[in-house]
Amino acid sequence: MNSLNSRIRIGINRRQFLQRSTAAGAIVALPWLIPGSAIGADGAKPASERLTMGLLGHGAMGQGHLHRLAGDPKIQVLGVCDPDTVRRDSAKAFVDQTYAAQRAGEKYDGCIAYNDYRELIVRKDLDGVVIATPDHWHSLQSIDAARAGKDVYCEKPISLTIREGRRLVEVIRRNGRVFQTGTQYRSNPTIRRVCDFVRNGGLGKVQSVFTLWAPLSSFIGAERFRPYASAISVEKQGALYYPTDVELPADPVPDGLDWEMWVGPAAFRPYCKLLHINPSPGVVPWSFCEDYGAASSTWFHSHAADVIQYALGVETSGPVEFIHPSSGQFPTMTCKYANGTLLHLVDHWGIVKDIYKAVPAGARLAGNFGGVFVGEKGWITSMTTGGPIEGGPDSIFDEIGLKNREVTGGNNHHDNWFECIRTRQQPSTHEEIGHRSASLGHLTIIAYKLGRSLKWDPAKEEFIGDDAANRLLARPVRAPWKM
Repeated sequence: MNSLNSRIRIGINRRQFLQRSTAAGAIVALPWLIPGSAIGADGAKPASERLTMGLLGHGAMGQGHLHRLAGDPKIQVLGVCDPDTVRRDSAKAFVDQTYAAQRAGEKYDGCIAYNDYRELIVRKDLDGVVIATPDHWHSLQSIDAARAGKDVYCEKPISLTIREGRRLVEVIRRNGRVFQTGTQYRSNPTIRRVCDFVRNGGLGKVQSVFTLWAPLSSFIGAERFRPYASAISVEKQGALYYPTDVELPADPVPDGLDWEMWVGPAAFRPYCKLLHINPSPGVVPWSFCEDYGAASSTWFHSHAADVIQYALGVETSGPVEFIHPSSGQFPTMTCKYANGTLLHLVDHWGIVKDIYKAVPAGARLAGNFGGVFVGEKGWITSMTTGGPIEGGPDSIFDEIGLKNREVTGGNNHHDNWFECIRTRQQPSTHEEIGHRSASLGHLTIIAYKLGRSLKWDPAKEEFIGDDAANRLLARPVRAPWKM
């Protein structure tokens, strides 16, 4: 289990790669000064042509997004929002310092910090928002932003239930907004090349796909959980494959943290350091708790679901059956699509070789945020963070034209959204794709919670003949919040 924990944590930490973006670029004019940059004299976009953005959430992921936004000469950051004063002030200071540094030492104080996101999204001079808040806020803030006429980039998963995800899709479409889901790995050129190869029949009929899904032990085994072992521990909850409902002891609320606003529409729990603390212990520290996160779906599976369903050509649909290992059909949880393709969820890559025997025993499988595709003509990987793309036979790499198997280079995920804001086209991972990627995780969690197999109608978005399962498709929103 220790090696698995290491692999999972390495994969999660890689999500912080956005934080390594350089803050070089955006130039913003103060109202009483009009430098050459304001009219594009230095090659930057004139102020009138820049997209204006706000950031919701300045945690580990939010910091990476803010670096990306403030470092882009096509973007002007107008406001930042966080219910934690420390994070909020840090975000404002970063934006102001970044823009001031591009103005030959002149002071800049044009970024406004907000505690309540509703005050930011109603600004008439704002084009869009990037949402990097905890999962339980994603749908509601996206919906409110869309209703306020703003385009939205939202971290994954974009919802915590099937019903709120569908509601998000409806509101985005009704208001004509451009929505991008933050599953950026599908925008890596190498990964797209692999996915297009599979999607266009390069492997023939895809029989099986494998991707990671981890138990809670891979997360709650961290050192920070040890002082709270009487409430949550590897021994008590470690074997669970879904987020837990646990009563955590209350800690004093830190000065400057609006805990009521942090909890927002979710079920209220007393403040606990395991959910939120400065400095952040890493990305998504709250994800083990079912009121605020979705465990494996939050950690990495939403990325993998996006890449896999894109490659299979079912990114706006989903499986028709979830086959629980207790059925005896397969050794791990398995999702079955209408065409017969099976998606097996595994604790670690060794299961693919040792138990399913789906690839050669000597195959090198490593990484995360993707999967292993096995078809009539061979097999290929689409994982990121684990080294080069692997597959067999070698001839498939001649067919795909992938001479360099390294998953290198960045991605154009943000740029794709920016461009679509200007053209009003659909971005690469629009609202329906984001909803279906999140749904795969939510449905898997329901099957795990109930401990049995389930049949699913992806068109009607309901379980077939199973009232108990269907009751888990939604959850109440805490008053006075409304979705």
